Formats: sequence, C-alpha cells, structure tokens
Amino acid sequence: MSTTISTAMWFLPFVTPIALWVAWSDMKTMLIPNKAVLALFVVFAVVGLIALPFDAYLWRYAHLVVVLIVGFILNMIGAIGAGDAKFAAVMAPFIAIADLPDFATLFAVVLVATFLLHRVARRVPALRNTAPGWESWERKDFPMGLALGVSLFLHLALPLI
Repeated sequence: MSTTISTAMWFLPFVTPIALWVAWSDMKTMLIPNKAVLALFVVFAVVGLIALPFDAYLWRYAHLVVVLIVGFILNMIGAIGAGDAKFAAVMAPFIAIADLPDFATLFAVVLVATFLLHRVARRVPALRNTAPGWESWERKDFPMGLALGVSLFLHLALPLI
C-alpha cells in the first residue's frame, strides 16, 4: 500500500475510536450516527493538513464527493443504507487512489469475514447474550458499519506492522 507509515501514524489514533463507535453503533441500532460521520470528516479536515502534502490533501476531497454521489445512487436503489453511504464517503479521503485496488481487496475480505462472524455470533446464545437487544441480531440486513469501520482501521494499521 502507498499509505505511508507517517500518514497512518497521524490518522490512526483519531480514526480508531470513531471506527469502533461506528461498528458498535451499527450492530446495536442498525444506524451509523451522523455525529460519527461528522467526527471522521473533522479528523480528516484537521489532521489531514498535517499528515498529507497540501495538494494531496485537497485532491482527497474529490474522493469524498465521488463516493458520496455513488453512495447516494446506491442508497436510492436500496443497495445500501444512508449511513453506510455517508460513512463510506467520509472514509474515502483517507484512501489514496494508488491504494484503491489494495483497499478494495481488504474491504472484500473484511466484508466476508465480518458477515460470517456476525451471522455465527447471533446464532450462538452465549455470544448473543453478551449484547442483548442488539438490533442486528434480529434484522436480516447486515450492519455494514462493522465492515466499513474495520476496513478503515486495518487500512491505516497495516502499514504500521
């Protein structure tokens, strides 16, 4: 991946709690809070000024716009939720264009893994009882915030390993 260690080190401490918040909230309520979306946007807006060269920083906002438009269309046809579309859009500036093929692969693996783990966990009473009342235990749709949050975290954490 072309995400530099320096860039990852700047973003990771701020992104991690937001990614965890999104994953937890989406599993619990099947909603990604707008406050989490806004928080991630603010992290990029502020930390990005330090972590990235200024021209790259500005161009990354184009990633947000493109993903927001695609997400809006996918939401209109019922393919993804509005929160998923908004969160994916604010995730986009954290991903360099050069990293897109690697990120797509990472996201695909994380999506399959989190889907399978979530489906298994909700069928195991001992695991399900650790989080009683979670909306995602009852609904047929998948809490995509889980996969999105984990993918963003791993995208930033892997260069540090």
